[in-house]
Amino acid sequence: MVRLTLDLVAKNSNLKPRKEETTLQYLKKITHINFSDRNIDGIEDLSVCKNLSVLYLYDNRISQITNLNFATNLTHLYLQNNCISCIENLGSLKKLEKLYLGGNSIAVIEGLEGLEGLRELHVESQKLPLGEKLLFDPRTLLSLAKSLSILNISNNNIDDIRDLETLENLNQLIAVDNQLLHVKDLEFLLTKLMKLWKMDLNGNPVCLQPKYRDRLILVSKSLEFLDGKEIKNMERQFLINWKASRDAKKISKKKNNKKEDASNSFTCNFETMHHIVPVYYPQVGKPKLVFFSDAQRYLSNETASPESSQDDYPKIIEEARNLSLKESERL
Repeated sequence: MVRLTLDLVAKNSNLKPRKEETTLQYLKKITHINFSDRNIDGIEDLSVCKNLSVLYLYDNRISQITNLNFATNLTHLYLQNNCISCIENLGSLKKLEKLYLGGNSIAVIEGLEGLEGLRELHVESQKLPLGEKLLFDPRTLLSLAKSLSILNISNNNIDDIRDLETLENLNQLIAVDNQLLHVKDLEFLLTKLMKLWKMDLNGNPVCLQPKYRDRLILVSKSLEFLDGKEIKNMERQFLINWKASRDAKKISKKKNNKKEDASNSFTCNFETMHHIVPVYYPQVGKPKLVFFSDAQRYLSNETASPESSQDDYPKIIEEARNLSLKESERL
């Protein structure tokens, strides 16, 4: 077991104190500490190092983030490939800009409230139990909404990233080798992330969906790189024109269908209003179309009463035929 202590820092620093400097004075001036791949499993009190801005502790055996509350000037923290299972004790690092936590055993992205300056968060390839996926605490996402610009969540068995809509200033999203399935979910997210210009989803099942790339390019005006491939203006303009043409055809088809429905409705109503039957005249030998509605109007004027009902139709038909025969004989 190796603990990171002030003595260890003093002995292994690349910088050497001046002759007139004490060890304490020297430690107060240190801005960078690099103890990567040293079998370190814990961090002791380093509060003397007030000016520390960059701390490299990747490829070690650290299981818990402790004793970093003093580092109020820390801007870069490298803790990838350790044994960390919980993000904690970082709330006082107000100047932290970049946090690297990939290759640990973190199940939930949490505990980052108060880190108003955090611009980059790298939590790729967490060692999770089989079947589990990396989750996001809504409070943490909300606290990072204004600051976070780069997020790496690759290889974490994630199947839904719609919760990331809160990160309104995100401009780079790396989520390769996850379990994203639905293009619609990505379209929804892109309508919210108006500043996103780079997104990499290689290795997700959704990349095999028909028109996957085309649909994402159409829905996002800010996206410049998708899955490592640049989106050129010519490609985007072609897709915009194609969509406009397709939409115009759909609108035209709907209009034609409405006209056809209206025409069919008129014909149906006409036939309902005017019961048409052919009446043959013995003398002439050619059929003449008689509109029962006309016969009804004639009979209404001559013989029918306002109380006529549907039961009078057979009588009206017979009288219409007689009327037509009389007219034929007269001719």
